[in-house]
Amino acid sequence: MSELPPPPDLPPPSFMNPLEKRIQYKFRNSLLLAEALTHPSLGHETQRHHFDNQRLEFLGDAVLQVIFTDHLFRRFPNLPEGNLTKMRSRLVSREGLKVHAVAIGIGEYLMMGRGEEASGGRLRASALADAFEALIGAMFLDSDLETVRRFVLREAEPDIQNLQHEPVQVNPKGRLQELLQALSPRSPVYSVVSQSGPEHQKCFESVVVWDDKELGRGKGRSKKEAEVDAAIDALGSRLWE
Repeated sequence: MSELPPPPDLPPPSFMNPLEKRIQYKFRNSLLLAEALTHPSLGHETQRHHFDNQRLEFLGDAVLQVIFTDHLFRRFPNLPEGNLTKMRSRLVSREGLKVHAVAIGIGEYLMMGRGEEASGGRLRASALADAFEALIGAMFLDSDLETVRRFVLREAEPDIQNLQHEPVQVNPKGRLQELLQALSPRSPVYSVVSQSGPEHQKCFESVVVWDDKELGRGKGRSKKEAEVDAAIDALGSRLWE
């Protein structure tokens, strides 16, 4: 990973907590960092009103979408919209964000309920990905988009390089199953909902359903092709989130 230099006003390490040292950013408003690291289970368990990181997660998700959309648009000027959408989907996927969360050790600093921690909450992909998004939201409020962009692209550069050498649509069904099984052991189910055309030129339409929710639809000259197209549609829409 190519390292970008820290901002010129970065304070001495003695004035930064361990997480700030890892991300090379000192919060001006430490309450924003505390909010980003507060899991919702803390308030649920104590039955007291605590702020939690859900609102910052919402904001951070939007900031990540903007940063990756802009970067991919500029970096791959010859790729069509569909490919760019699929590349972005992989970068902002729960598993993709979990990797960054683990790399900076954010799980160590999460404040959560005892029950959540006892059940493995510090290692859970959803908790880690949500906390990373919340951290991005907190950094954005504490600084500006350019500062957050530097951090995000520095962390994501290896993943972006991999996208250049690894076709996005190698195995959409496998990729979808991988993402969903990080949330639940249930597998997505594909079914043909319609077919049209003469026997020698059939067109199949397939849907993919998971947890009683339709995630995507696709069409193809064969059932397999329609299922792959449905998986691609699901990866783009991300309706399971």
